[in-house]
Amino acid sequence: MDAFTTGLLQRIRATESDLHRAQETGDDFLVEVEQSELDDLHRLAADHGVELDVQHA
Repeated sequence: MDAFTTGLLQRIRATESDLHRAQETGDDFLVEVEQSELDDLHRLAADHGVELDVQHA
């Protein structure tokens, strides 16, 4: 796995964690921010042919 893919997958995992934390604390604004970031990261992965496992879909 190259550095780009590794970094992208790490960013996705971190953003998912931040999203879940925002959901748990009821921070609706932060939920929207993190969800938007996650959507962008998924789009970036698709654009570069990075396959995400089921837990990241």
